[in-house]
Amino acid sequence: MSDERERRWRLVLGSEGGADKVLGSLHGEDRAMDRALDALYGSSDRKGDLSGSSPYLARWLGDIRQYFPRSAVQMMQRDAVERLDLHKLLLEPELLEAVEPDVHLVANLLSMSRMIPDETKDTARRVVRAVVREVQARLRDATVSAVQGAIDRSSRTRRPRSSEIDWDRTIRRNLRNYLPEHGVIVPEVLVGHGRKRSSLQDIILCVDQSGSMASSVVYAGIFGAVLASIRATRTRMVVFDTEVVDLTEDLDDPVDLLFGCQLGGGTDIHKAVSYCESLVARPTKTVMVLITDLYEGGDRKRMLRRVASLVRSGVQVVCLLALNDEGAPSYDGRNAAALATLGVPTFACTPDLFPELIATAIGRRDIGAWASRHDLQCKRAE
Repeated sequence: MSDERERRWRLVLGSEGGADKVLGSLHGEDRAMDRALDALYGSSDRKGDLSGSSPYLARWLGDIRQYFPRSAVQMMQRDAVERLDLHKLLLEPELLEAVEPDVHLVANLLSMSRMIPDETKDTARRVVRAVVREVQARLRDATVSAVQGAIDRSSRTRRPRSSEIDWDRTIRRNLRNYLPEHGVIVPEVLVGHGRKRSSLQDIILCVDQSGSMASSVVYAGIFGAVLASIRATRTRMVVFDTEVVDLTEDLDDPVDLLFGCQLGGGTDIHKAVSYCESLVARPTKTVMVLITDLYEGGDRKRMLRRVASLVRSGVQVVCLLALNDEGAPSYDGRNAAALATLGVPTFACTPDLFPELIATAIGRRDIGAWASRHDLQCKRAE
């Protein structure tokens, strides 16, 4: 075994169980890395060793940021909160300042928003804002481009008014009608932009804010803010547990929107879908994205009837079991199959694919086929 492989195995195995005798001792930075790992992933008897003072915990946070790549740091922080119940990471401003921000951290902060002391709230908002800016920078351009392109395509007309003619596309469409002896193109087919209206597409995001959907809520809030910034769309943002809250007025500031969510609690999908149905003014110009794991705590039969009514009216309904990078959590397979029977595509989606999904829905193209092309395992009727 090479020295590098021995070193890696030694870091994986930790300091217990005689690894030093077999693979040798670690030195320098490797020893510091080993201590940081051992503090979190020590034996099951000790359950790690991060329960000491805040200065020690802050030093541990500094160490892992120094010795490990960012993705590993974020994972270790998440493990520290979940494995060792170290919620003090999120409740003390000095510790929160030392944490590497990511979507999972934001989800944890939102779930504990009622417990965060006043002296930590400003720090928490700065952390959330940093993550929101980073995610928006990564996904905004793709979202705007995909949605605007889909709206432009769906709004073109073959009988445009003179002020609505798309001359570039009209010329390209009629190149075969070029008359060289006259040097002109006969515009046999006119392609238009479509009438300019205040909104060409209505989008409703209906998001389950139960605890298992935490990271999906974060991404949905960020996407909602981006979609609301597109002039050709009218976006509504609705979150629910056993109650329904319309956060549309907060879409101009996704940080305020996210802190308006109250993660946890029960689930009444029927009540949320009923409220969203009341928002629909133009069914054939409306896309409704229901983001939930489908564990209905309310009236299941009425929920399915309500969704069926939306589909019959012409609303393009899509159900996402999750909107995150981890895939679908546990979900109600019976309800997923029932929605598929109603013609509602149901699957988990990653944030990077969400802009393309929305564009596909706006264009009224086959979402099931699109999901299959991306290996998203769209649910089928059973």
